[in-house]
Amino acid sequence: MKRLTDNISSRYIEAANRLRPNHSRRRVVAYVESYDDVLFWRSVLDEFESDTLTFEVMLPSRTNLGKGKKNVLKNLARETSGEQQGAQGNVPTKNAPVGENSNWGKYMIACVDADYDYLMQRATPISKEIIDNPFVFHTYVYAIENYQCYARGLHEVCVMSTLNDKLIVDLEAFMAEYSRIIWPLFVWNVWVYRYDYYSRFTLMDFGGLVGIRDINPYHPERTLETLRHTVNRKINWMQQHYPQGKQTYKPLRDELLSLGITPDTTYLYMQGHTLFENVVLPLLTPICTQLRKERENEIRRNAVHAQQRQNELSCYQRRQSPIDLMLRKSTKFRESEVFSRLRADLLHFIQGLEKKEE
Repeated sequence: MKRLTDNISSRYIEAANRLRPNHSRRRVVAYVESYDDVLFWRSVLDEFESDTLTFEVMLPSRTNLGKGKKNVLKNLARETSGEQQGAQGNVPTKNAPVGENSNWGKYMIACVDADYDYLMQRATPISKEIIDNPFVFHTYVYAIENYQCYARGLHEVCVMSTLNDKLIVDLEAFMAEYSRIIWPLFVWNVWVYRYDYYSRFTLMDFGGLVGIRDINPYHPERTLETLRHTVNRKINWMQQHYPQGKQTYKPLRDELLSLGITPDTTYLYMQGHTLFENVVLPLLTPICTQLRKERENEIRRNAVHAQQRQNELSCYQRRQSPIDLMLRKSTKFRESEVFSRLRADLLHFIQGLEKKEE
């Protein structure tokens, strides 16, 4: 037996909003892909709430455990199907003023990771959907993990985790150099997906090549040099096995540059899980270990007696935090240029919605 909540749609929410007193806030439902996305998009959308508008962040289904981008888009399309028909069968595009569109999706939006779909530039149905649909908002970077690993915030993450502000490695410079090294191979990885050779060089293959390990915090350049050799070998292999890339590689590279992807920021557009688990955590772990050791040694040196030493060490150790948790709490990405593009999309939507309400 179906519940009434199974039939909620954008039109239903709009009607419910109209029944509320004039001073009540209108509610917009935002569908997201997974549990981790709920907090991220809650923090993003919170900025746009006002006395007249509020958001409710939800998983794509109220009746099962289905998650992921396809479920989000399918759910949005199903629950706004009436509005699509009312718009003469046309879904409005992102370039159109939202306030002048039909009510399609007016009180329902989808908030998803861009993955490679943004880089595909309408080469696939999902890519076309996230780029053109004004009620689908995407991260521009590959996933929310990429925002959490924003280079300018990594030192702050180390401080939050260890309560030690000493700078051992210039993490922003490290990530810029890391990005420059993997950039040519990243273009090849996008190339195989764009030209339907992805089974030959998958995201998992790419991630296995660009992961880092065994980092010496005082000589991080050694890790980068090892990575450079690995990447160059694979680039040579790709050039030998895909000679057709001579004609199409450079135009694709130029297109990616025109989308705002630069060699210094490649890490923002690689697979988020790989970046988080196989690059940033292996980078920060030995740094934080060293920072903790130095703080503990400082306590041991300065303690007047054994009891004070033990008390201070216990107090310090209790106040430390896991690195991965601090990464997920990082908000420094809000200062990035790429995040400003997401903000602009949301602001355009909100302004159009408010204009429609007038």
